[in-house]
Amino acid sequence: MSMPPPLIILHASTATIGLLSGFAALSSRKGARVHRQAGTVFFISMLFMAATAAYLAIMKTQTLNAIVGVLTFYMVATAWLTVKRRAGKTGRIEYVLALLAVADGASAFVLGNEASLSATGLQDGTDAAPYFVFGSFALIAAALDFRMLLRNGVSGAHRIARHLWRMCFALLITSLSFFQGTRIDFPEALRRTHLLWVPTLIVAVAMIYWLGRVLVTKTYKGASKLSRVRRDAAVGAASLRQQEP
Repeated sequence: MSMPPPLIILHASTATIGLLSGFAALSSRKGARVHRQAGTVFFISMLFMAATAAYLAIMKTQTLNAIVGVLTFYMVATAWLTVKRRAGKTGRIEYVLALLAVADGASAFVLGNEASLSATGLQDGTDAAPYFVFGSFALIAAALDFRMLLRNGVSGAHRIARHLWRMCFALLITSLSFFQGTRIDFPEALRRTHLLWVPTLIVAVAMIYWLGRVLVTKTYKGASKLSRVRRDAAVGAASLRQQEP
């Protein structure tokens, strides 16, 4: 049996590392050392996984997989930037990534429209619905990016929520691809059960739980007030420096 090409090995290995580190970050205490370390490993491995997935999909003319690969890359990159930037700060890379999401979403809608108008109802073997679903997520995320950029960044609980849902969404896509996209590689006895849906369900439930805890409860309300105080203090200090002779 011939060995798979190095790019496929890189894709499979980084996907596995991404899943393991993603679940480790999801299950550890938020902000703790384990969470930060697992998150860093997740970020790096997912960038490689998504980039190789998109490239391999383009080479194999699997357009939906290419759309999803680009979307995953974008989600991980913007989630990481959200916590690496200081609260209320943005940079040029955020504009580039927002435009990437727009291009990805628009391409998905074009391909979905072509599928719906084709005689077979398919585009590269896939019907229109998945194109429209992933395209919608890309365009919604891009719209949120431009909203954030117009407001000169994000802070407080909304900053945490932005990081959280984008990381979880990328993990959700990877979990679906791994456990459902390659389900034929699992033992038949396991495929007959619903156990392959459990990891994806865990990610979805955890994402909803943490978003609710961040945005609805008072757990992270203090972060918003602290961010405003720090931002006002920074503005005041800058104003004083400008007034100095």
